[in-house]
Amino acid sequence: MTSFQVLIVDDCPLVHRLLEALLTSFDGGKLVCHHAFDAEQGFWFAKRLRPDLILLDVAMPRISGFELCKALKHEAHTAQIPIIFISGEADSTDKVQGLDLGAIDYITKPFDHAELRARVRAALRTKRLIDLLDATAQVDALTGLRNRSYFNTRLDEELSAVHRFGRVVSLLLLDIDHFKKCNDDYGHLFGDNVLQQVAEVLKHTLREVDAACRYGGEEFAVILPETGLAGALLVAERLRLAVAELEFTCHHRRFTVTASCGVSSTELCACSQQLKAREFIQATDEALYRAKTAGRNRVEQAAEISALSEGAACTLPSPASLNDSETAPIWQQEAAH
Repeated sequence: MTSFQVLIVDDCPLVHRLLEALLTSFDGGKLVCHHAFDAEQGFWFAKRLRPDLILLDVAMPRISGFELCKALKHEAHTAQIPIIFISGEADSTDKVQGLDLGAIDYITKPFDHAELRARVRAALRTKRLIDLLDATAQVDALTGLRNRSYFNTRLDEELSAVHRFGRVVSLLLLDIDHFKKCNDDYGHLFGDNVLQQVAEVLKHTLREVDAACRYGGEEFAVILPETGLAGALLVAERLRLAVAELEFTCHHRRFTVTASCGVSSTELCACSQQLKAREFIQATDEALYRAKTAGRNRVEQAAEISALSEGAACTLPSPASLNDSETAPIWQQEAAH
């Protein structure tokens, strides 16, 4: 049975109990309710849970549901979460405002129980279709790995965690040696098979939290969260050996392929809190180039990474960094200005 996460944001505990009771008997799948009693809690839960649906009260103390909706739609990680407004006001102006802010529906209190369930089912169907489309758009059709678009987004997310919390992330770039010759000698269909088998090596060797992506052509990228340089070098060597163990047969000939790998880590940057994705990729790509020019079928680590322009200062994240303008809700950002 499909399981859905629903966040209820309302300042009235009775509404929470009523909605949960109604949705417990929900016949569109298993539904788990989470509860927030003001906009700040709702914003916090939405960013961390990323629920499938938010049921949002309009009139709440201090910060209204409209303001919370605006803030959620302003955040990349929560912008696609469907929102249904629940309000005691039936004024058409409020309905128009809510829908213009990005909500997909607007229900007035007291609501009809059957209608509420039907609207929730419709919203969750929409969310499921959006998720399927997003997943399809971020998968490489040939290898089944994540594609370059996913890689770019995921690397930005991981570096954001480095900037805010001082975490560590490592990056590998793996390139199949002499792949053009493989295509020329045996054909592109056979070359596709090689790419698929190497992709299978990555899938079976890496952790679930790691991100293996087809970076382009015969090149693969691997993001290793919470992994330092020493661990990343071990992973790269394990991948290199596993690729070398693959055997292929074409035109009654058996042969193997090899791969070269460049490895980098935020540990190599003295000021990782300011490291940009472009600089991180460039350092890893330079390490891959050295592996290629040094004879291929080897692993090379990046040199020290410089993430600062001349004259810039490196500052460590403060304990209050979660409240700065980069991560605060939009209503706090507007107040600061």
